[in-house]
Order: sequence, then structure tokens, then C-alpha cells
Amino acid sequence: MTPENIKPYNKTDNKKKQVEEMFDNISENYDFLNRLLSLKIDVYWRNRLEKRVVALNPGKILDVATGTADLAIEHAKKTNALVTGLDLSQRMLDYGQIKINKQGLKERIKLIKGEAENLPFHDEEFDIVTASFGVRNFENLEKGISEMQRVLKKGGKLFILEFSKPTGIFAPFFMLYFKYILPTIGKIISGDSKAYTYLPDSVSKMPYGKEMEEILLKNGFKQSTSKTFTFGVVSIYEGTK
Repeated sequence: MTPENIKPYNKTDNKKKQVEEMFDNISENYDFLNRLLSLKIDVYWRNRLEKRVVALNPGKILDVATGTADLAIEHAKKTNALVTGLDLSQRMLDYGQIKINKQGLKERIKLIKGEAENLPFHDEEFDIVTASFGVRNFENLEKGISEMQRVLKKGGKLFILEFSKPTGIFAPFFMLYFKYILPTIGKIISGDSKAYTYLPDSVSKMPYGKEMEEILLKNGFKQSTSKTFTFGVVSIYEGTK
């Protein structure tokens, strides 16, 4: 079974519609649950990605699957770039816009409702494209990666932050938490019984490490690398066009 076959609600609707519905459903508690369930380590992970972005001094950045715009906001705060955030869920974007307005960044960040597999942008429009915990939700992973490659300028960079699979002595403890404790807490707080079961299910079928690097190369990137963090819980992938 591939990431495309893992759906939040197991309905006849396509994955894209189900993912949109899921994030609409959990949008109100999304930020709180992210901080709680990750013990705020998700902030550290995004900071690791942001350090790479800042070093490149980009002029235009696209953040795909931006959600409530956490990473887009970091881009705008730590670089001089114009930032565009794109997401399937309008409710997630609405919460993101509230955060952007509060921080006085509405002139620097534009949020758009759209699909990763059909990006509404010209070829070679952005210096950097990022995706934080979003690519496993693509209806077609390779098409989404190909689209992100298309809108990058030559020499531009793609950075993907995504869950991977931990190894070593830490692995069984993490999997116990990820498969049983996390979904229970998520269900109680969000009120959605499926969303936080879908999370470990989608991660379990997501390619990672060298396999993910090969997918980037297959879809037009000249170079691809990856680095793991927190005992392999997450990886940052870097693709160069």
C-alpha cells in the first residue's frame, strides 16, 4: 500500500477531498495539538529547516501544505523574501491569516487555497519551495514533487520536512506513543476520531531516506540529500534543481 492509498476516513471520496475535510475539522485545535503532542519539538525541527533557508538569502519562497502558516511566518520573519503559502484547507488558511495579521506580516505573506499536484504558478517562479509535514498527504506524491520542481528557478532548492522511521533502542518506545497514545490524545482534544489515527498510518507508508532521495532525482532534481533528527523521527530532504 502506498501513501496515496492511505486516507483519513476510508470513504469513496478521493484522498484530496478527505484530507481537506480532515484539516478543516481539526483546524481549531491544530496548533495546540502540534505543540502538545510533539512536546514543542516541532518548533526545533522547523528551525533546523529555516536555518538552511536563511543561508540562501532567497527573494521568493513558496510554502506548500502551509497549514496555519507556521513555516511561512518563519520565512517572513527571518528572511527578506516575499512568501506564498498554499494549502487545501481554507479553514487552516483562515487561522494562519489571523496569526499573520497579528504579527504585522500581511504585506509579506500571501495565502492561497490550492493543490500541490496542480500549483497555480508559472515555471521557475520561486527561489525556494518548502513543505513541512505535508507531502505524505499528497494525493499523488510524485506529481506533487514534480510540480514543486517545475515552479523552482534553476539552481533553486526544495526543502521537505517529514516524519521518517526511527531506529535503534528509541524506536519501539516512539512507535508505542505514535500508534496508541498520540491518536487517543488527538481524538479527545480535536473531536475527530480518525485524524490522529491517519497520522501514524500515513507515516508508515511514506518513503523515507534513500528511497525519498531517489524520488526527488526521478522527478527532475539534479541533487538530493537527507538528514535525520531526533533519533530518526523526522528527516529534512534537500533537492537542487
